Amino acid sequence: MSLRQKLLLLFSLTVAAAVAAVSWTVLLRVRQIFEQRDKDETALFVSQFQREFQHRSADVAAAIDRIAGQERVRNMAFELVQSGDTAPFLNEAQTLAQDARLDFLEIIEPDGNIVSSAQWPARFGYQEPAAKEEAAQPFLKREELPDGSSALGLFSVRAIHGSEPAVKLIGGVRMDRTFLADLPVAPGMQMGLYSEAHGEQADSTNSSGFDAKNFVGPEGAVPGGAKYAGLIDSARKRGQQTSGILYLTSRREESVAATAIPLKNSAGNVLAVLTVAISRNALVAEQQQIRTIAYGVAGGGILLAIIFSLWIAARVSRPVEELAHAAEAVASGQWDARVPVRGSDEVSVLAESFNHMTEQLETQRESLVQSERVAAWRELARRLAHELKNPLFPLQLTVENLARARQLPAAEFDEVFNESTHTLSMEIGNLKKIIGRFSDFSKMPKPELERIDARDAVLRVRGLYAAGTEDGPTVDVVTELESAPMPMMADPELLHRALSNLVLNAKDAMPDGGTVTIAARNRENKIEIRVSDTGQGMTPEECERLFTPYYTTKQHGTGLGLAIVQSVVADHAGTISVESGEGQGATFVIALPRADA
Repeated sequence: MSLRQKLLLLFSLTVAAAVAAVSWTVLLRVRQIFEQRDKDETALFVSQFQREFQHRSADVAAAIDRIAGQERVRNMAFELVQSGDTAPFLNEAQTLAQDARLDFLEIIEPDGNIVSSAQWPARFGYQEPAAKEEAAQPFLKREELPDGSSALGLFSVRAIHGSEPAVKLIGGVRMDRTFLADLPVAPGMQMGLYSEAHGEQADSTNSSGFDAKNFVGPEGAVPGGAKYAGLIDSARKRGQQTSGILYLTSRREESVAATAIPLKNSAGNVLAVLTVAISRNALVAEQQQIRTIAYGVAGGGILLAIIFSLWIAARVSRPVEELAHAAEAVASGQWDARVPVRGSDEVSVLAESFNHMTEQLETQRESLVQSERVAAWRELARRLAHELKNPLFPLQLTVENLARARQLPAAEFDEVFNESTHTLSMEIGNLKKIIGRFSDFSKMPKPELERIDARDAVLRVRGLYAAGTEDGPTVDVVTELESAPMPMMADPELLHRALSNLVLNAKDAMPDGGTVTIAARNRENKIEIRVSDTGQGMTPEECERLFTPYYTTKQHGTGLGLAIVQSVVADHAGTISVESGEGQGATFVIALPRADA
């Protein structure tokens, strides 16, 4: 990835992360504000409901008090206590309930039996447990109806004065949707009242006990009433106010923040659940608007990041790229590489420093080349003098012996003369050999490449050295070749010379005899030729210096053989290395490019 791409990615991620962080913070804050508003509105509604409940309770209590204070009601109570005959008063409760506008009213004997019932006239003579309630406290009660259903009501109990023991009145009003319709609600708020139609037993067809038919609002059935089941059941079981988010449809804007408030009787049993649902449409709309703005800001920010990154690329990344290309050029050997200097900022200072460095490198390279040339000539002269000094000394002695032998008799002189001329011939041959080695190293010919098979080159070398010599140790030369072709572009004579030098080195490393193995194989896009011996091997230090010109481990050697081999391999764009250890023999590995098919 280029610097320009990295800058673009960095700026884009920075903008996106900043916008995402701000958007998330704003969304969280907006949600907290709306949730607090919903809580405040719910708390306000609950307080209003409680006030309305207390107001209705006071109205019911006042209505019962008025009925209990009527003269004819007190007379009725006196007659009931005195005569015990209830027949004349069977329909009295209906008349009194109509006059007081009560939905429920019953007249109860001192023993708790019903004398007259406005809501169920045929229920006279039955016991009424609610007659035991305290007279001062209105209470919730589920009232059985003639059709088998029941209704939730707000009741109050009063004793009729003037009779001992006391006759009681139990009356109340319904707690239904008409009750909800009278409650003040805020815009977007929806109320509901859930109560079982058949007492407190759950519907046998619904394991949760929830029946949507018993859940009504001010205008009838509550929309999406089935979605309230879990919230209402939780409030009924726990007996505590419960809140939650309900998704009435698949659209988030139609979700509500709902609260379920359990309504209990005097014994603490939940008889009904009042629900308050506040629409989250405004919250969802605000969140969507914030997201839209965030997407727009993020898109604009990324666009600005692209523009800014292009500008940065022109000011920073482009000079850096030019500097990198120039460094690559210097690394490849172009010492005169320069980069343009623009401005006076840090990048420009870096470019100036780079140009100054390349100028110094070029100057130092020329000085180094000159120094290396001088050192090379000095080393060559020293080595040549050393090599020539060895045969010159016996030549001098031989000439001196000839001069002294001139005074000897002819027979003795001839003997000395023959021996001296033989010595002279041998030492002059050594001089020619030394001079030839140095000459070969100084003027290595350029390779004349042609397509050959590496197997043929190996077999040619083996054919030359496989026969061995009659005198000296026995050295076997064997080959290990792949059957597959190994084409390569090489100079046959130079390659033969290099392999011959390696075989001769291997033979010299085995003075007691051994085996030289020449192996060749294909390896990916290379051809690998290995020349191994079974000699004593070399130390790591010797392996490191082995290809250095004039370095030799032999007593009589110029140290140019392996240097010539390395030069030939390098001219063929190949590499040569050595694998060896003391007492483990040595293996020279040549890797040459494989010719394209």
